[in-house]
Formats: sequence, C-alpha cells, structure tokens
Amino acid sequence: MSQDFDVIVIGVGMAGLNVARRTRSAGKSVAVVDELPYGGTCMLRGCDPKKVLVGAAEVIDWQRRMQGSGIVGEAHISWRDLMQFKRTFTDSPPKMLEKNLSKNGVATHYGQAQFIDANAIQVGDETLVGKNIVIATGAKPMPLGIVGEELLATSTDFLEMEALPERIVFIGGGYIAFEFAHIAARAGAQVKILEMMPRSLPAFDSDLVDLLIEVSKAVGIDIQFETRVSEVVKESYGAFTIKAASPNGSQSFIADLVVHGAGRVPAVEGLQLENAGVEYDKRGVVVNEYLQSVSNPAVYAAGDVAATNGIPLTPVAVTEGIVVANNILNGNQRTADYSGTPSVVFTIPALARVGFTEAEAREQGLQFTVNHQQTSGWYSSRRTNEKHTGFKVLVEEGTDRILGAHLLGAHAGEVINMFVLAIRHNLTASDLKRTIYVHPAESSDISYML
Repeated sequence: MSQDFDVIVIGVGMAGLNVARRTRSAGKSVAVVDELPYGGTCMLRGCDPKKVLVGAAEVIDWQRRMQGSGIVGEAHISWRDLMQFKRTFTDSPPKMLEKNLSKNGVATHYGQAQFIDANAIQVGDETLVGKNIVIATGAKPMPLGIVGEELLATSTDFLEMEALPERIVFIGGGYIAFEFAHIAARAGAQVKILEMMPRSLPAFDSDLVDLLIEVSKAVGIDIQFETRVSEVVKESYGAFTIKAASPNGSQSFIADLVVHGAGRVPAVEGLQLENAGVEYDKRGVVVNEYLQSVSNPAVYAAGDVAATNGIPLTPVAVTEGIVVANNILNGNQRTADYSGTPSVVFTIPALARVGFTEAEAREQGLQFTVNHQQTSGWYSSRRTNEKHTGFKVLVEEGTDRILGAHLLGAHAGEVINMFVLAIRHNLTASDLKRTIYVHPAESSDISYML
C-alpha cells in the first residue's frame, strides 16, 4: 500500500516534532515515522530523565557538604524509588504525543524507515511517498571496535536500571560519562572512568576541567587517562573484566556494569540513504545552509543527524527543526543562527561554556583579556560549602565584547544564560557590569567576573 504526503518526518524527537507540528498547522499533509517510542532522546532517554537523577544526587551532595555546618544526619538515594519518580516524566509522553499528533491530523507510523527512491520510504509493508522528507533520527552510541562491545550498556540502559550496580566502569570520558559517574558516585557505587585521551572534555575550558577532575576524584570517581580498552569479557560469576592498555602497561578492571561513554554518531544506519541519492559522511547528512540535502533537494535534515555547525544539543535540534519547517513552507529563506550556543556538563558542580575558549579565540587571531579565578572563597560558594568553583571570562580588547564565558559551580547552568544573552545580543562587559542584579544570588557574581 502506498500513501502520499506533503511532508514525511523520520524521527519523532524535538527536531522532528517541530517540523511535523508546524507544517501540519500550515495545512500540509504530514506523516511521522519512528522505530522508537515518540519523544526522542532528550525527553525519554537523555537530558530530561538524566536531570531528574542529577537533582537527587545534588541533594545528597549538598547534605554531605553541609555536615557540621548546621546539618546533621545523612540522606541516601533509594535507586528503585528514584527510578519510579523518573518514570513519571518518561512513561506517558510517547502515547500523549501520538494522540496529539493524530488528533491534529498527522499520520503516525512505527518501524524502521528505509528509502526506496528519492521521494519514497518503506515502513514495514507500507510505502510512504513525500514531496519532502525530513531526516531527524538523532544520534546513537559510536561503534568502538573492541572485542565484547555487545556487552556494553548504553546511556539508555543506565537510565532504566532497576538497581544500582556496586561497581561501574565507563568507557570514555565524555560529558555523558561524567554526568552519570557523578550520579552513581553520590548514589553509592564505586565508579571508574577509562579515558583513552590524555584529557577529558576537550570542548570545555581546560583549567575548569582540571578543577572538575579534582572534585570528581574527591567524591570517589577513579579517572584513568590514556587508557585504551581493547576487550570486555563477561565472567561466569556475572561480573565483567575490562582489558586495557595504559602507560603502565596492560591492565584489567572488574565491574558489574560497563557503560559506553565514548561519544555518539549520527543515526543514519538502516535508512538506505544511497537509494535516495542522499549524501552523508561521518558528521551526518550533508546539508546546505538551509538544511537541505546537497544531493537530493526533496530531503532536509535537522538535529544530531545533520552535518551542520550546530552543537549536538536539544535546543539546537529545536532551532533546526523550526528552520526546516519554515523552508519547506516558504522556500529556502531561513538559516540557523548558532552564535552564542551554550553547553553544560551537568556534573556536581556543573561545568558550562558559551563562546570561545582561550585556544579558539587565539586561533581566530583575537586580542582579549582573561578574567580567571577560583571562587571557593566567594560568598556564593562558602554559604553551601562548595570547594571547587571558578570562572573564566574572555573580553575583547578595544570592543569590550564578551568572547567567551566558562563557569564551574552549582548554578553554572543558569548563570551561563546571562552570558548567552550578552553574546547573542552584542551586550558588552560594561553593559553587564552596569546591570543591577538580585543580591544575594549567584547571577550577581557576574559583576565581579568582569
């Protein structure tokens, strides 16, 4: 059976939902397809449920920091109860989204979408033909090419664990590994991160990453750098042996759970893009400035699966979905503005950035001053006994423009948004310094950072 649509959206995450809703509201006939429950990674298997767990870990961390400073007794995480609470955020959205899409006239389909030609896909026994097809399938864990790779748990598996294992090893030291390691450590697990590179989190300020490493080790997370895993073996008694090479020679580690934390790649496998003449590379579907395929004008791509200059983050996916919808409806007129896109590692404390790092600013040939300080002695840190906090702000000489801001602290994920506004809307350091802030609040520290 064949059905015709104006727009077919493959992937019902934040990028795809924005395309489907906006094009349908404009009167287009729309179909959506996903082999996974509707909602996407962020809503169901990433940012949102992760932040629920981070919230519980923050309570534990704050309570422990305040021992002897007015707080007595000790709280503990009940992993089972925490999982039940998390599911109040993730269980209902797939059906709610399907119901709302159907109510608004969007045809809903489940299954693996495979292109059969430039304008058609196969989903099970059905053929869907679209004037435009939007690929918004997101990303998936990167293949590691190690023996026993099939034994690794994914971030999705971690967020669905019924019980917390006693010993957890993360392969790779990316932001997912660090976030989950901080959650697991506060929940009572023995946690180890095996990072093949000499440094972790290269996209973030190196000085603040070093400070985050310090606090990570202080809460019991064992981080091994320049440690390349070659094999994972499941033992007869149920545990796993992880074999690796390091500067100290061959090493073995024992764990009850081994988690893939070494990055993600665009989810294009299985789409049969070759049948539609859709060009792609390791960064995803190759698109022009309008997010249209460079090789098949009927196809657009948005979110983590698209090879754009956008960071693979949910707000970027939302922005790209809006751009694609506008260009389908009105012709190619709109492009995505990625300037001042922030990024946060929701560890405890959180690590945030927006704009250039020092190295990136120097590569651009910019002249700037650097304001950098550890702030554990500031009131905002002392009142909650935070021992590892700091900032770095880059201000361009001559123009007073803020080139980059980097924060480490409990409220970094919120305070960074002030710098986002400054960078996107051309506010200068002097503009921020002249602003009257709420005091005492963490955002009032901005004046002293400048």
